[in-house]
Amino acid sequence: MVKYVLKRILQLIPVLIAVIFLIYVLQFMAKGDPALMKLGPDATPEQLEEWRESYGLNDPLLVQFGKYLWGIVTRGDLGTSYRTGQSVTSEILARWPVTFVLAIATNVVGFSLGLILGVVSALNRDTWKDNLARVFGMLGSSIPTFWFALMLIILFAVQLKWFPVSGWYGPKYWVLPALAQGILSAAAYMRNVRASVLDNVRQDFVRTARAKGQKESVVVWHHIMGNAMIPIVTAIGMHFATALGGTMIIEQMFAIPGLGRFMVESINNRDFPQLRASIILTAITVTVINLLIDVAYAFIDPRIKGTFARSAKRSKKRELPEEGGAAA
Repeated sequence: MVKYVLKRILQLIPVLIAVIFLIYVLQFMAKGDPALMKLGPDATPEQLEEWRESYGLNDPLLVQFGKYLWGIVTRGDLGTSYRTGQSVTSEILARWPVTFVLAIATNVVGFSLGLILGVVSALNRDTWKDNLARVFGMLGSSIPTFWFALMLIILFAVQLKWFPVSGWYGPKYWVLPALAQGILSAAAYMRNVRASVLDNVRQDFVRTARAKGQKESVVVWHHIMGNAMIPIVTAIGMHFATALGGTMIIEQMFAIPGLGRFMVESINNRDFPQLRASIILTAITVTVINLLIDVAYAFIDPRIKGTFARSAKRSKKRELPEEGGAAA
């Protein structure tokens, strides 16, 4: 298990290098001059050229890429903002927890609702309960997030005044953003849970458990859900990554000072160092979440844990003959 985790961490390095290089290529192809947006149309050509030179924008693409990587490796420097002239690291680290908390709240809402609806739908296949849950799944996949968020604001913030319209000053401000994205993501969760439960509900071990007279609750939550959790846990990782990227819309709608809104501002201002740092941090977060999901497989399914154990034993057996030959 430890070797597997270390291997996955080492695999993160080329992924991040590829992400950074792709960002640089897209930045090089993007229209708009950061120097002109910073200094304004009244700036002289000499001033524009001096500003570009100070930020290394006149260097070739590979030279800029190499300098940026060297700064990350040696100093942990994610660049300097074109707009403020300050290091972007501190501002990125201040905004990232907001987006992370919002993504967690969104997934808690989506997974809780989707799990209940998916299990009920699968256990009552082709009944009115199943049809109602499937209609919810279809609507949740069709409704735009920004429209649903706007409806929640009008109803619960403007008319009923139960929750604040915007901001991020405490748990009360988390409710509407989490519901806006969580309820819609519950539709995708519901479909994943329903499909996974249906794959197991008619298996022989389920019929055997019922034939032994076990309670239906034990059959559902121990036998069926115990074997259906692998694809469900996989869906959790996928939806969490989607939630991190989808917060851009929610943060704009509710004026939340998170990483998604920060990325939108960076794009509008052509502040590429801020945008690069935001994408890098998002890529690291998604990769770590996927690693945790893979590790969780071993605790959910003993067969996967046994695979890790057998791999470790095979590695030891290969090492023993080499040690014996060296001793001889």
